[in-house]
Amino acid sequence: MKKIKEPKKARIGIYSAGLNTYWDQFAGLKDCLISYNRFIEKKLSDYGEVFNFGLVDTEVSGREAGEYFNRNNVDIVFSHAATYYTSSCVLPVHQICKAPAVILNLQPTPEMAYEKTGTDRWLAQCVGCPIPEISNAFNRSAIPFRVVNGLLGLPETPDFAMADEKTDDRPEAVKAWKEIEEWCMAAGVKRTLQHARFGFLGGYYSGMLDMYSDLTMLQAQTGLDVEILEMSDLDKYLKEVTDTDVKEMKERIGSFFEISGDSPSDPIAKKPTEEQLEWSARVAVAQEKMVRDRDLDSVSYYYHGREDHFEEVQSGFIVGFSLLNAAGIACSGEGDIKTALAMKIADICGKGGSFCEIVAADFNRNTMILGHDGPFHIAISKGKPILRGMGVYHGKRGSGVSVEAKVMPGPVTTLGVTQTVDGRLKFNISEGEAIDAPILLNGNTSTHIRFAEDPAEYMDKWFVESPTHHLALSVGHNKGLFLKVAELMDIPAKVF
Repeated sequence: MKKIKEPKKARIGIYSAGLNTYWDQFAGLKDCLISYNRFIEKKLSDYGEVFNFGLVDTEVSGREAGEYFNRNNVDIVFSHAATYYTSSCVLPVHQICKAPAVILNLQPTPEMAYEKTGTDRWLAQCVGCPIPEISNAFNRSAIPFRVVNGLLGLPETPDFAMADEKTDDRPEAVKAWKEIEEWCMAAGVKRTLQHARFGFLGGYYSGMLDMYSDLTMLQAQTGLDVEILEMSDLDKYLKEVTDTDVKEMKERIGSFFEISGDSPSDPIAKKPTEEQLEWSARVAVAQEKMVRDRDLDSVSYYYHGREDHFEEVQSGFIVGFSLLNAAGIACSGEGDIKTALAMKIADICGKGGSFCEIVAADFNRNTMILGHDGPFHIAISKGKPILRGMGVYHGKRGSGVSVEAKVMPGPVTTLGVTQTVDGRLKFNISEGEAIDAPILLNGNTSTHIRFAEDPAEYMDKWFVESPTHHLALSVGHNKGLFLKVAELMDIPAKVF
């Protein structure tokens, strides 16, 4: 489904470091290193908007590079170790530009042609030589840094080389470029959140103390803006919905969902009535109008009325908010804006991000069952999600249409965002495997997840991290990616 708001691409800085003393001594060396620099620039352009300073080979050019990156408001700077260089060349770059620094220690060839390699060709290979010096200088200057080690990944050997430099299919190159892509993606997450508007509609589910958040704290630690929304705001858009809008939305709903019959096991889960589907479609149109008009990137919502019009409005929420999830607008129930943040991070990365909590443990299958009564992220569904009419929204007022689905089998990662006693956000991350196993036919999303430990041991580790009871479920093993997001956003993270 086309995203309503595309995530922002990272603004990526890149320079290659060298030593100007070498250029007059060894003909062709500088041009060779510049060709490596341009190769890296081209690869990085797949991940964001690239600002390439070129060669930093003196303290003066290092200062110029720092100012260049500041002028271009980069989110991250890759420092390519092209040959040996002194730490005094590159330290000014990062003293002036405070964007996160990632050092690229990417050797062009797996091994040198020892019998015919002279000093000039060797200098194009000794890229790991300066890294200890740089790490020492950065540490003593209190400059955080990260290092990606491996092979450069060239698709062919350049004329300058003596050895075979085609390494694009080598695991050391594949792994290195996966890390680089994740750093760029993490920088894109940070930039997107700094320009995001999170809607908070209604209020919290009363008594869910883990849900309550300091909205100023959220903006202070992530950069996102929180827009307080009232049910009357949504009702304004609802009054603008036409019959044509509803007809088109019902067609969209029919293409995305399977309309269920009565549940064979749960008497409150029935085939949706035409009236319920009509109302869900009408409310879904209003939800999308509100998101577009208010320029929202996310909506956290909950309303608990007393047989009033707004209770009727919220009865149609789940279908529309599930569609918005698929369109890149992270929507979380029960007012859980922290989990909306987790869902948004997963969605920016193209990994889904569905609203979940513990459904139960299955000790025979060695799984935890995770799910919720909505909203679901359709992009990670195994087949078409099912719509069921709910006679009762358990634990809430009213009735309506809910989504029943499970996540496609394969690797998954949970991302929970909680708040600690000192008022800091914290990520809780765990990887597992979604398996195809029976679920309840009760109008809720449910998926069996097999983690490394059995359910009791897994919960021993999970609960001690003081999580919220909701989390985002993403597809793929994304531990490394989410840890990079946490590092760039200066948010503590725990993997278990």
